[in-house]
Amino acid sequence: MKIFAINPGSTSTKVALIEDEKTLFSKTVAHEAAKLDEFATISDQMPYRLETIQAALDEAGYTLDGVDAFVGRGGGLISCDGGVYEVTDLVLDHAQRGANGTQHPAQLGPQIAHQFAEQYGKPAYVVNPPDTDELQDLARMTGVKGLYRIIHLHALNLKETATRHAASLGKKYSECNFVVCHIGGGISISAHRAGKMIDGYDIVGGEGPMAPTRAGSLSLGNVVEYLKDHTVDDLKKLSTKTGGFVNHCGISDAIELRKRAADGDKEAAMVWDTMIYQIEKCIGAMSTALEGKVDAILLGGGMVHDDDLVAHITKTCSWIAPVVAYPGEFEMEAMAAGAIRVMTGQEELKVYTGKKIWDGFEWDK
Repeated sequence: MKIFAINPGSTSTKVALIEDEKTLFSKTVAHEAAKLDEFATISDQMPYRLETIQAALDEAGYTLDGVDAFVGRGGGLISCDGGVYEVTDLVLDHAQRGANGTQHPAQLGPQIAHQFAEQYGKPAYVVNPPDTDELQDLARMTGVKGLYRIIHLHALNLKETATRHAASLGKKYSECNFVVCHIGGGISISAHRAGKMIDGYDIVGGEGPMAPTRAGSLSLGNVVEYLKDHTVDDLKKLSTKTGGFVNHCGISDAIELRKRAADGDKEAAMVWDTMIYQIEKCIGAMSTALEGKVDAILLGGGMVHDDDLVAHITKTCSWIAPVVAYPGEFEMEAMAAGAIRVMTGQEELKVYTGKKIWDGFEWDK
């Protein structure tokens, strides 16, 4: 089966034509920042992005004739269970306006997939959207009545990494317990029990370890002190854009940070070591969420190419469970694999309702 996957980012759109497990064509289509600034909303960018994707296909000599399905990242949707969803009118409406309250380029995923699907008379899907929510009830509570935890993680890559490792054990994802990490520009750490992501960190909201552009968890006392000289907007940016490596060293590149540390920059070395230390603590917490019944600790994402990082986490955490590295990302492959599972009857297609998967406890009603 041939699947065309679309993954829109802030200044580029990744596309891939995948036949079964073989990638026939893959390209990161760059977009000029000045051009994107011309559009009032994210969704207004769609015709421009479509044009650049088609130009990339034409230049490479590829056609989408014969493609069996189109899959896009599912941004803008209301929280839902993990799985594969068909792009319906409701999915399109929520993606176009960002029904989850967040404006992100991933909203263009369902829209572009639908446009191609209409053109070629094939189905369009989204797989494990960014707002996948499978939290157990205990993971939702806070110490403030009516204020509940939500999570935003790299659900697509986390679940694909878990699915692949389960297969390597001769098992299904639903038969295993894993702590799964995505360690890249953002860092997601999550607990997976019997095929559900039952706990994790809200990396958009500021939880979890420090990352290249993210401050990670801060105490309320730290936040109050920071706000004496900064705005709430400044604080929000620390969670996604200006924290972590950027805040300490003015860079977001992990390779450059490691080079500076090797050259004797003590602050760079401390920042790197602190990030790893915080990752390890979060892995420990997620292991506890699984009551210590962990089949493996899985490391994915771009920074997992760094041998020092993998070695350090292995040394610190392998007493919990075997640590296995899956460097890089499987997002494009994950989207294609999800579509194929549904089309071959291995997985049931889910219906997007547009209603929150969880909307409070019974005593809130």
